[in-house]
Amino acid sequence: MKHESNIQRRKTRQIMVGNVPVGGNAPISVQSMTNTETTDTTATVKQINRLVNAGVDIVRVSVPSMDAASAFGVIRNEVSVPLVADIHFDYKIALKVASLGADCLRINPGNIGNQSRLKEVISSAKYNDIPIRIGVNAGSLGKDLLRKYKEPSAKAMVESAKRNIDLLDAENFQNFKLSMKSSEIFMAIEAYRAIASQIDQPLHLGITEAGGLRSGTVKSAIGLGLLLMEGIGDTIRISLAADPVEEVRVGFDLLKSLHLRNKGINLIACPSCSRQNFDVIGMVNELERRTEDITMPLDVAVIGCIVNGPGEAKEADIGLTGASPNNLIYASGKPHHKVSNDELLDNLEKMIRTRVSEKEEDQDHLIVKSSSDS
Repeated sequence: MKHESNIQRRKTRQIMVGNVPVGGNAPISVQSMTNTETTDTTATVKQINRLVNAGVDIVRVSVPSMDAASAFGVIRNEVSVPLVADIHFDYKIALKVASLGADCLRINPGNIGNQSRLKEVISSAKYNDIPIRIGVNAGSLGKDLLRKYKEPSAKAMVESAKRNIDLLDAENFQNFKLSMKSSEIFMAIEAYRAIASQIDQPLHLGITEAGGLRSGTVKSAIGLGLLLMEGIGDTIRISLAADPVEEVRVGFDLLKSLHLRNKGINLIACPSCSRQNFDVIGMVNELERRTEDITMPLDVAVIGCIVNGPGEAKEADIGLTGASPNNLIYASGKPHHKVSNDELLDNLEKMIRTRVSEKEEDQDHLIVKSSSDS
């Protein structure tokens, strides 16, 4: 099942967060954030490596103190993924992590200190050739904006963003991205839409404090999905009160659903009913667990009966249709073989991994051929 996205993405500048391009024609990157104590370097490195294994492109790490800044340097040396240092209030922390290898500084220019202190941070970012992320959040707007607008609003967020951008403009610094986060979906969408028409920097999308795994996924899918379908957004984070690995999985599932990224297993499965010839729900859950390490794009259909099964199976790389007395497995749109319920799960996983290996070999051959032709 091969579909190209017809979404026309907003044209932006491109910045580099470590070796990951953000904006321009770059793929939309998926971010997450550690929730360990940063000073516990062992736990933080372990969590980052779990995120890397899940496919994360960029990881943000909170740096609330100078001790945490020192720990950040240790962490930076032990992981390969680009790291964003999240800093508030103390400009000296920003200076320290920039010198220790941060790939991006997440700050609010308005709360980092006076213009002279901000100028030092910007000079450090220029010297180390790293971008800044301006993080506007409805929950931390300036008191004067709250007095002016009476309550947090999209207009207040846009004004806050413009103030922060002006501070960077004053230092001729354009190497930045911007986020406009709110836990209220409509406010966030309105703010992102408004600022997207006024600047050409990349936008980091997120619905902040979205909630737990289920409710947060729903809120993020609605808010980010609407913006992404309009071509707005260059990097995303799904903010969940859950294991950060789930943020990465949901992020990629969202992008895959919109045909904006193609990574890992795209699992098509029926919700099951009394016509099913095997335990569809149990099969799908176990198959997801067994194949979560796979990053090669592959469409897999698991349908419990013959009503919709053959049609879906023919469109997938590998498809399973429930049937009696034996189930039918399709490969590349054609019937391949029959298999009993007892052997179903192991058989399907084996076929998936074989097909992944074949695609990896084809990819390697193509790279070798391209190199020899050039």
